[in-house]
Amino acid sequence: MTGRVVIDDVRPSTPAGYPAKAVVGEAVPVRAVIFKEGHDVLAARVSLYSAGRKEPEVVAPLVALGNDEWAATVVPSALGRHAVVVEAWTDRHATWAHKATVKLEAGQEVDVEIAEGLALLDAAAPGPAVDAARRALSDPGLPPAARLEAALGADVAAALADPRRVAADLTAAAPKPLWVDRERALVGAWYELFPRSYGGFKGAAERVPALAEMGFDVLYLPPIHPIGTSHRKGPNNTLHAGPDDPGSPWAIGSADGGHLAIHPDLGDAGDFAHLLSVLAEHGMEVALDYALQCSPDHPWVREHPEWFHQRPDGSIAYAENPPKKYQDIYPLNFWPADDADRAALWSACKDVLEHWIEAGVRIFRVDNPHTKPIAFWEWVIPEVQAQHPDVVFLAEAFTRPHVMAKLAEVGFSQSYTYFTWRTERDGEEGLWAYMEELAHGPKADYMRPSFWPNTPDILAGPLRDGPPSAFALRYVLAATLTPSYGVYSGFELYENQPASPVNEEYLDSEKYQLRVRDFDREGTLAPLMGAVNAIRRRHPALARLRSTILIPSDNPNVFAYAKVSDDGADVVLCAVTLDPYNPQETTLHLDLDRLGLPTDRPFYVRDELSGELFLWTGAEPYVRLDPATRVAHILDLRVDPVAGSAAPAAVTAAGTGV
Repeated sequence: MTGRVVIDDVRPSTPAGYPAKAVVGEAVPVRAVIFKEGHDVLAARVSLYSAGRKEPEVVAPLVALGNDEWAATVVPSALGRHAVVVEAWTDRHATWAHKATVKLEAGQEVDVEIAEGLALLDAAAPGPAVDAARRALSDPGLPPAARLEAALGADVAAALADPRRVAADLTAAAPKPLWVDRERALVGAWYELFPRSYGGFKGAAERVPALAEMGFDVLYLPPIHPIGTSHRKGPNNTLHAGPDDPGSPWAIGSADGGHLAIHPDLGDAGDFAHLLSVLAEHGMEVALDYALQCSPDHPWVREHPEWFHQRPDGSIAYAENPPKKYQDIYPLNFWPADDADRAALWSACKDVLEHWIEAGVRIFRVDNPHTKPIAFWEWVIPEVQAQHPDVVFLAEAFTRPHVMAKLAEVGFSQSYTYFTWRTERDGEEGLWAYMEELAHGPKADYMRPSFWPNTPDILAGPLRDGPPSAFALRYVLAATLTPSYGVYSGFELYENQPASPVNEEYLDSEKYQLRVRDFDREGTLAPLMGAVNAIRRRHPALARLRSTILIPSDNPNVFAYAKVSDDGADVVLCAVTLDPYNPQETTLHLDLDRLGLPTDRPFYVRDELSGELFLWTGAEPYVRLDPATRVAHILDLRVDPVAGSAAPAAVTAAGTGV
């Protein structure tokens, strides 16, 4: 039933009541609509409870924004399940003070208000201020204004602030569940490579120092398990593989084992452990592909045929996504007719996760989760995180919006997105609308995006046959729009040849053959990638999504946005060209107050990519971007040169933008 005070639309929340998401140390915005009948002044607060604790981890007052909307911020400090509880009540002191002040100012009698004030003080916490107010209110020799004055102060209001002492209408909304992850669930730079192209785990470990120097946090490996030989695919997904063709890593399982085994060409468990130790030495960690499918040679096919889709002729159905056919892959049937078979399959899939967690893996990139029942993820992710709350799940679900959102809602820590295909600024499918949805819409409470400009499956947009500038601008967008992003190996070498004019896959895809690359050649994107990752680490503003501020510009080929740190001390403004071929110029339109910039004097901004210092005046700076020399500005807006000193030599005059 509705309480005495109405509390509606509490956020963070999810549509169906699953836990919203946050990370340790993140400022989580709490919103609610709060009102009651009449004209009483209300007060409200939010309490954050960690599971199993009776006392709140955080208590914060909610502030009235107007139109019955209230807001606060809570910062969780522990992993795991939490509850957000919003409470509201009549602020008896504020209500009384308003009524008494209005009457006093109108010259009306306030004898009743004085009597009410004395009665109100009976519920106050004891203290000198309350005693002084009681004496003043009780003294008929004082003028009415003097009698009231002592009881109107902040000290008396504080003594009456505890609703448990004074509020008969204290109302609590139903608790909203919140799952708190570690920071990596929100923030990280991912790099994907196929270890077999490096000779296995040992060769991949030799690549780690260079990746760490570029500033990457996570090394993501496609499936590392044995690969089947039946219907093995050859180069460019041909149907007939030669004797030396390695096959697709996603065709999991052979006589050497299944999901718990390591492909012998990659090394053994000791080699995998060595790779993890090298990553740890360089401040990185591994993400392992969790692909719940089998090759025809997987042990499960022989041992548990009931776990697969049977055709009428008794054969097992292979995977299809017309016009694509995957003859080398058997999908699992997650809902066999027999409940015992289903329970056994689900348990076996969970055992795969537990096996690799025991081996030291704490991040899983989940292949095609939208082709498995939502109910399975709703079960397995909380089951795993109940014992291992530091485990992170990334959903590789390039699928319909509602399905993608539901996967996030039921537990996935991060989600691939449509960024790969968002190349324009404006329109329903432009970057502007997409960032509004991800950063500020209801999905922001539970769906964390991870932007990938390319994957082994997808070469799209301006990258197809595109120039180096296309790779540069897409990289800067991915790395600065969202706290978590990733690239697939070869991106820094500008690999741009599609399989065909209509096929989004790469020509000579590494999914079906080995690729040897020259990362030491001149002119790669590696220096820019290293610079941007260093900027990400220097600026906490870039580690947040909900604080994104989209900035209007006069030119649709320039996309501008700002990020603000939780404490407001760090503000970064990015302006990125969307045209990889032609110079573009524009005027930005800044909300100076919102960005914390002065309105009455010029101010400096520093380009973190070039080191240049610009002097801007007013809310409409001019920007020029040339894909041949500069695809983006990443500007520090919290530059404060020593007052009175001359402008540094590196300052570029306001208005030039270059």
